[in-house]
Amino acid sequence: MMERRRIVRLWQQGGAAVLVTLVRTEGSRYRRPGARLLLGVGGEYAGTISGGCLETEVVRKATWLVREGAVVERYSTMFDDTAEVPFGLGCGGVVDLLLEPGDTAECRALMAAMEGSLAGEGVTVLTWLPREGRKLARAVLSASGDFVFASIGLTEPELVDAREGVMRRDWVEAMPEGIFVERIVAPQRLFVLGAGDDAKPLVSMGALLGWSVTVMDGRAQLARAERFPEAERVVVVPSVSADVLGIRQEDAVVLMTHSYEQDRELLATLLPLRPRYLGLLGARHRSSLLVSEVAVKLGRTIAACCEQIYAPVGLDLGGDGPEAIALAVIAEAQACCMGKLGASRRLSAEDVARHVSEGGASRYLQAQCALDVAR
Repeated sequence: MMERRRIVRLWQQGGAAVLVTLVRTEGSRYRRPGARLLLGVGGEYAGTISGGCLETEVVRKATWLVREGAVVERYSTMFDDTAEVPFGLGCGGVVDLLLEPGDTAECRALMAAMEGSLAGEGVTVLTWLPREGRKLARAVLSASGDFVFASIGLTEPELVDAREGVMRRDWVEAMPEGIFVERIVAPQRLFVLGAGDDAKPLVSMGALLGWSVTVMDGRAQLARAERFPEAERVVVVPSVSADVLGIRQEDAVVLMTHSYEQDRELLATLLPLRPRYLGLLGARHRSSLLVSEVAVKLGRTIAACCEQIYAPVGLDLGGDGPEAIALAVIAEAQACCMGKLGASRRLSAEDVARHVSEGGASRYLQAQCALDVAR
């Protein structure tokens, strides 16, 4: 999400020469489809479409490649002496990149959609990829299914099929041949309830992820914008109510006022809102007392309350101090919001044996990546 912010910022500052989008992957890859790189008119760029190996080559040739319009270029990171696809870089996959000129209505519509998403306006973008006999075309649908933009030349049947496919989610789950479909969603919202000094690194890390961070506290001397320059909003909340907080089910919330009374009042307000992530800072015995009292107040079982709360807050990463705690909290919130909490990516001996048997080192080109330092 932070990458999207950088791309939009570069576009706002001077426009775009070429927009590059990763539209297809095969095998190993660093980035998922939808990753982007924007080449500015002055030669600067923002965003990435690989682990760093392709960017230099793509930026160097991008303007030349789109001299006659948008194109899809394939880059291989597999080892194959006979392959027509260049750039074996040792990563073990193939990527298709869409390169489009920045001065077209289609590119401007996409950039406007990305800009709007940062303000909370999620959309679905459908791109008919260029092929022989047909140029790139694009349509942008709002969350309600209304067309915000449609390229000249798209037929009514194509637009009707697109809308129906998106609303049924058929085109989102399984893209039709030759059409790249993506949902551009708003940034994850993080509410930090408590404006103490230990909230500062948490706000900074959330902002670094590109999240929309709001700090709230009832103490005006702490809830000041200059104390949290990375936050989008810093709000003094004199009284607690669901309407005042404005928290939704898709939000992440960390409760860290360090005031038992405030935490109890806030927790009783937050639980019925059912935010996606609700972390409670404090020792186990303190959190246990809070939950037991709030459960009685809400007429719920303690077990039901515990199912909604992450306490002690944060992953068990070790370390001490505000920065280490913030890292543990933001890591847990990120994993929870991405549906990955509890998953481990560690290799096992079985994994290694299976991957080696499937192709081994012969799949990779034994050469330096462009980022490697010569020894």
